[in-house]
Amino acid sequence: MIKELTVYIDGIEVKVPEGTTILDAAKKVNVDIPTLCYYKDLTPTGNCGICVVEVENTPTLKRSCCTPVADKMKIKTNTKQVIDARKTVLELILSNHPNDCLECFKNQNCELQEMAEKLGVYELPFKRFDRDMPIDDKGVIIRDPNKCILCGRCIQVCQEIQTVFAIDFINRGYETKMAPFMDMPLSDSVCTNCGQCVVVCPVGALYEKSNIDDVWAAINDPTKHVVVQEAPAVRVAIGEEFGFKEGEVTAGKMHAVLRRMGFDRVFDTNFTADLTIMEEGTEVVHKIFKAFETGEFGKNLPVITSCSPGWIKFMETFFADIREHISTAKSPQQMFGALSKTYYAKMGNIDPKNIVSVSIMPCTAKKYEAARPEMNASGYRDVDYVLTTREFAKMIRQSGIDFKNLPDEPADELMGFYTGAGTIFGATGGVMEAAIRTAYFVLSGEEMKDYDIKIVRGMEGIKEGVLEVPVKKLGKKVALKVAVAHGLGNARKLLTKVAQQLKEKGESEYHFIEIMACPGGCVGGGGQPYACEYAARARRAEGLYKEDKEMLQFRASHQNPMVQKAYKEFLKEPYSEISHKLLHTKYVDRSDLV
Repeated sequence: MIKELTVYIDGIEVKVPEGTTILDAAKKVNVDIPTLCYYKDLTPTGNCGICVVEVENTPTLKRSCCTPVADKMKIKTNTKQVIDARKTVLELILSNHPNDCLECFKNQNCELQEMAEKLGVYELPFKRFDRDMPIDDKGVIIRDPNKCILCGRCIQVCQEIQTVFAIDFINRGYETKMAPFMDMPLSDSVCTNCGQCVVVCPVGALYEKSNIDDVWAAINDPTKHVVVQEAPAVRVAIGEEFGFKEGEVTAGKMHAVLRRMGFDRVFDTNFTADLTIMEEGTEVVHKIFKAFETGEFGKNLPVITSCSPGWIKFMETFFADIREHISTAKSPQQMFGALSKTYYAKMGNIDPKNIVSVSIMPCTAKKYEAARPEMNASGYRDVDYVLTTREFAKMIRQSGIDFKNLPDEPADELMGFYTGAGTIFGATGGVMEAAIRTAYFVLSGEEMKDYDIKIVRGMEGIKEGVLEVPVKKLGKKVALKVAVAHGLGNARKLLTKVAQQLKEKGESEYHFIEIMACPGGCVGGGGQPYACEYAARARRAEGLYKEDKEMLQFRASHQNPMVQKAYKEFLKEPYSEISHKLLHTKYVDRSDLV
């Protein structure tokens, strides 16, 4: 049983469980202690010292984020000594921080800027000095060490949550900075481009390479026909930038604003999420049926999903030996890109060389994925430009359109209709659930009585379960063991277990596995609005499940009439020769990066 302690915050009595930090105890009585390096979902480090407080009978100030309370402890949070100490720490940080706020990607969204206002720091008593270090802008994530305040958040999320270990503190003293091994470019390191470091960075030291100007140029070029797709997770996050609650679905306004911004066709990635299930689901069904028919599970199973490009690069780097178990189906983004310059071009009688394919994604790794050399099945680069949710919000503001008060509009029909299964792709477990809905139908010949597959939902890091599926051709039910992991740290745990089973036994206990690179799935992607704590990610997922529930008769991908039309008019059937050419891919071995 956890012991309860009594502490006093600025004279206010509060009872808290043993082990509670001073910072959390203060929150219980609505006392706001300012923080800078602290981030709710990471281990407190006390690196910055902004959160100091006075503790009675203690000679030095204590860092409240990492100091546990003691019984009868008396704490003061706003004495002159405390306020002066906080201001001095902030002034020292600002003394070597660039003052180019108007040119910074995080202007008006910068925690350091906000802290200066909160603490009333308008003048610096210290002489300014600039470090003038080179900016790493080779890859899709730009690293500016001059703006880094050495809070360590990015290192923590990369090492503790994602277990990639792409970055760490290097050098000593004044020369200390955050960088990959040997200060190499991020793009040459084991970095997966997941962007979780960008999400937690309090300043503008890490940000995505922007395609905003490229997209505006395409829209304003009369010779170009610009089509756009938006990922499922964008619809439950973009509204946060314009006053909507976390998780509120704004798909209709999203489609409306894109038309007003000047895109020639507004489609939806949910359409190709449904298409992905038809292709990946066919692959899964074929391998599952073959395994149960022959009893040879090791070669065919497990099948592991392939929609998350951060996870794919992680696999290619750390688990290249299991490449044959990864579905060859491209992600919905890349399927859309290939179809936009083939199927859509043919149906609209448009020269594909004039089509500019734009995607709006919750993910920084999608920029990397679109640039992969194999992603040109259409004969052109399939996806020309990728915008993050944050970049999309900037473009809406630049356009001057009142997003919040727009009427809802549907996406354009040919590649805009979608089912609830396509929508839930954005949440951890969503791809698995969508695939099972269709796999069940294909294997049994019947629709599921209950589409809500609760065992794969939720924010638990690794979820496992067994599903009973009647297989008509075998004349019996088979028990499918499935697993879902989100966040690369959890993926590493699960895949280490799978790799060991395959090596020692020749087969794994699992039949089908879903992995998403980002905690929470795409709703928590590296391109989503900043400061996305796990609780907010869960609320976004709830929004997707709500939209799924509202789809009524269209909750499984095989029910999508526009997907059926695409197969009838162009693709022929799932896993056909043309489908395989346009909608499937291959993977490479990057283990030499480790």
